[in-house]
Amino acid sequence: MEFFRQTKTINFMGKSKIAIAISIVLVLASWGILATKGLNFGIDFAGGTIVQVKYDKAAPIDTIRKTLAGNAIYTGAQITEFGSPEEIIIRLKTSSKDVTSDMGDVTRAALKGTGNFEVRRVDIVGPKVGGELREKGVMAMLLAILGILIYVAVRFEWRFAVASIAALIHDVSIAMGAISLIAIDVNLDVLAALLTLLGYSLNDTIIVFDRIREGITGSKSTDLAEVINESVTKTLSRTTLTSLTTFFVVLTLFMFGGEIIHAFAFTLVVGIVVGTYSSIFVASPILLWFGFDIKRYRAKLAEAAKRRAEKDKMRSMYEQGTV
Repeated sequence: MEFFRQTKTINFMGKSKIAIAISIVLVLASWGILATKGLNFGIDFAGGTIVQVKYDKAAPIDTIRKTLAGNAIYTGAQITEFGSPEEIIIRLKTSSKDVTSDMGDVTRAALKGTGNFEVRRVDIVGPKVGGELREKGVMAMLLAILGILIYVAVRFEWRFAVASIAALIHDVSIAMGAISLIAIDVNLDVLAALLTLLGYSLNDTIIVFDRIREGITGSKSTDLAEVINESVTKTLSRTTLTSLTTFFVVLTLFMFGGEIIHAFAFTLVVGIVVGTYSSIFVASPILLWFGFDIKRYRAKLAEAAKRRAEKDKMRSMYEQGTV
C-alpha cells in the first residue's frame, strides 16, 4: 500500500546535521536527568510492598494518611490514587521479611473505620530478590544489544552494526530520560517495554538498511548520500503506516488501559516516536560519517559472487564426474 507517492527524492541527508544536533541535545539532556534524578525503582527492583485498596466511594486519602501515620509498619508509606478516586495504592519499603502476618489482614485492621473497602492486591518483594531482578534486567539489556551488534555485523557490515547500535542507544537513552523526568516507577513492565523498543527500533532500522543495500547494489550512483535519500524515500510509505498504526495502538493503551499498563504504554509511546526518527536521522547519517565506500563495497560483493560461482561450477563438475 502506497501512503505517499513520491515523484522526487527527499533530501533527508541534507537535514541530517540539524537532526543529529537535536538528537545529541536530547540524549545529553536525558543523561543529565538520569544523573540528577535517577530512576524511581518500583518494588520489583527495589523491594517492598504494594497494597491496592478499593473503596465503595471516593477514598478519603487524607484520613487514610492520618490513620496510617500512627502505625509503625506504615512509616514512610506513600498513599496515592490508583486509576480512579475509589482506589488507592499504599507503597511501603516493608518486605515479607519484616512482617510476620499477612499484609492484607494488617491493612484491613489499620484502615478500619475509614469506610467500606476491600483489599484487592498485595505484592511483596524482598530487597534481595529486587536486587537480583535489577541485575538480571540490566544483563538482559546488555545481552540484547550485544546480540544485535553481532547479528547486524554478520548480515550487513560492521559500519551498519555500529550505526544500528548508536540508534538503539539513542532511543533507549531518551526513553529512560522521559521515564526519569515523569518519575514513573521502573518495574518489570518497563523493562519489558524497553526490550520491546529495542526490537521495534532494530526492525525499523534493518528495513531501512535493507533498502540502502539494495540501492547500493542496484543504483548507478556512487554518492552514498544520494543512495540513502533514494532508499529512505522508498521506505517512507511503509515506515509511516507501520509507525502510525503502532503508535495509535500504544497511545490508546496509555490513555484508556488503566494504571497497571500506564508505564509500559508510556515507554512505548516515547520509544516509537524516537525509534522511527532514529532509523532515518541517526542510523543512516552514521554510515556517511564512517566513510562507507560504495565502490569498494560493490567490488567486495562482486568478488563474493565470483567465488560462489566458482564453487557452484566445481560442484557441478564433480557431480558430473569431470573432476
